[in-house]
Amino acid sequence: MAVITQAFIGYETNNKYIVKNMNGQHLYYAAEKNDLCTRNCLGKSRPFTIKLMDNEKNEIMRFERPWRCTSCLFPCCLQRLQVYCSGQRIGSIIQEWSLFYPQFSVLNAMNEKVLHIKGPFITFSCGGDIEFNILSTDCSTYVGKITKQWSGLAREIFTDADRFGIEFPRDMDVNIKAVLLAATFLIDFMYFERGHR
Repeated sequence: MAVITQAFIGYETNNKYIVKNMNGQHLYYAAEKNDLCTRNCLGKSRPFTIKLMDNEKNEIMRFERPWRCTSCLFPCCLQRLQVYCSGQRIGSIIQEWSLFYPQFSVLNAMNEKVLHIKGPFITFSCGGDIEFNILSTDCSTYVGKITKQWSGLAREIFTDADRFGIEFPRDMDVNIKAVLLAATFLIDFMYFERGHR
């Protein structure tokens, strides 16, 4: 019902996500917590809290994004997402200023840059996947990718439902994996949420 309401009358609902492993097994459930006015007045630039929960709906992690204007012309408006586990900040995603390519720094709990994310020049598609590469801090080594997966013409046009995939090394630090998962949510809000209000 939420997707139908959102598609036909423009009423923005809280985003909900299911996180699955590569075999399609349900790992986590994620839900945005926000009020009606914030969602519908600020659109995709709204602040949000996303709670990541296990199958019993126990909170595992929390992702928090403060409100910031979404203009690439002003470096003071760059996006930031903090990642918390058991009340402790374990890392963050910081948007980097760039005229042409979406770019982000992946920071650990001590605010040290550990990875770099670089998106494509064009963040929309007419029938294919959109990839954001995960790179080493100096951008010389490919580490993985976050992919917005094409889900068919009707679904792309008429709904705000999206599918994402994320690839990273198995031996990567678990906290950095969590921060990369959070980066996927931020990328969804910034580039694939429907319009400004």
